[in-house]
Amino acid sequence: MGIIKSAIDVGIKPRCHFEDITRADFYGFVVPFALELKKLMDESGIPIKIRACDTLGYGVSYSGAALPRSVPGIIYGLRHHAGFPSELIEWHGHNDFYKAVSNSAIAWMHGASSVNCSLLGIGERTGNTPLEAMVIEYAQLRGTTDGMDTTVITEIAEYYEKEIGYSIPSRTPFVGKHFNVTQAGIHADGLLKDEEIYNIFDTSKFLNRPVGVAINSHSGLAGIAHWINTYFGLSGVKKIDKKDERVAKLKDWIDDQYKDGRVTAIGDDELLEAIGELTPEILDLAL
Repeated sequence: MGIIKSAIDVGIKPRCHFEDITRADFYGFVVPFALELKKLMDESGIPIKIRACDTLGYGVSYSGAALPRSVPGIIYGLRHHAGFPSELIEWHGHNDFYKAVSNSAIAWMHGASSVNCSLLGIGERTGNTPLEAMVIEYAQLRGTTDGMDTTVITEIAEYYEKEIGYSIPSRTPFVGKHFNVTQAGIHADGLLKDEEIYNIFDTSKFLNRPVGVAINSHSGLAGIAHWINTYFGLSGVKKIDKKDERVAKLKDWIDDQYKDGRVTAIGDDELLEAIGELTPEILDLAL
């Protein structure tokens, strides 16, 4: 308490980090300490924030879970037993058990006004709560982005990879190279009929990331047609149908690539080269 009082004396509005709160004696120490902070706040008139830190990622969001691991219980206790208002409570989560996002969301829902995040979830050990994840979570909970430009998420990812040299795992939600790329032909066939069939949301609108198809031995005619239309931005009368004979030519070439045991997907550059040799008129459609 002494250092907190000294901070207030010199005009600092303290933020107190309750480290390792998901392993602490909640009613034996956390609440009594928070009550003392509340008294000091009331006496001084200076707001004191509490940052509830899940330092080792032990928190769980399940209803009925026991303290100190219960995130709902922690936030409820700080509000109703220690008397702290929502605007002075924030959650700081780690991802050791893959629960950083779910715990942050449940902390919001039980009264924490803010959650701590890092870009792309980068942090020690397994990382922290990804900022981009909570932007999308916020939109789902509230039904609005409240003016946030969600396409910046894609720009952030590009900056980290191109300027910083950070490698983002390809299947990372929202920012990974393959997060909205399908490899199965039946899914690509659905995409051709209606994108809502096999895309999680309008990724073009919200992330400036059109849904994609990875071409491999399972892509089929539908997958190849979808790749062509997406890559070249073809629509309307220019849009290629899976029954187009040019698509069939490309499928024969792709099938040949896998006859000798190839298992990797065919890259964009390879496809472009094959199109240039086998069906160059497709390139003219993109003009």
